[in-house]
Amino acid sequence: MTNKNKAKDDIIETASRFFRLHGYYGVGLSEIIKESGTAKGSLYYYFPEGKEELAIAAINHTKEFVVNKIRESTEGIEDPVQAIQAHIYQLSEEFSKESILGLPIGTIAGETSLTNDPIRLACKSAFEDWKSLYIEKLIASGYSDKQSKDLALVIIAMIEGGILLCLTNKSGEPLRTIAEQIPLLLKKEK
Repeated sequence: MTNKNKAKDDIIETASRFFRLHGYYGVGLSEIIKESGTAKGSLYYYFPEGKEELAIAAINHTKEFVVNKIRESTEGIEDPVQAIQAHIYQLSEEFSKESILGLPIGTIAGETSLTNDPIRLACKSAFEDWKSLYIEKLIASGYSDKQSKDLALVIIAMIEGGILLCLTNKSGEPLRTIAEQIPLLLKKEK
């Protein structure tokens, strides 16, 4: 990796972390520049359109990070109930750590959905990509196309809500409770 690519990656990773913790409006570009240790000119070189362009890059970075986490935790587990439970249990363990990184994109999605369509669309894309992983797992296990799509939407909503509850409770227990309910949710239609 060249220094230029490292600078860009550092900016994106820092922005991603800050947007998860503070949302879009709670973070200034000067904070991102300072924390990333990059020059102000680097930020505008890589993101000439400014904060919105950087936010979209950060959302895409977070999206790929979560995709990889879902794949890692469900890999090699054929049974969708066990696979999805494994992912949610693994996610719940994040809340036993000292530093919690906030909602993956929930904060930025909630605060910009009515005011910034490009960011809203980037968040929508992230949720769709995450949902598609569950859909694929369910379809491969014999669930109908409609049931797979409906269940994947419910799973995403439960995880996002569970993360919010974990943050407010400072405990992974809400996600563990959700994981325990997955067998009831994933009953196949007859």
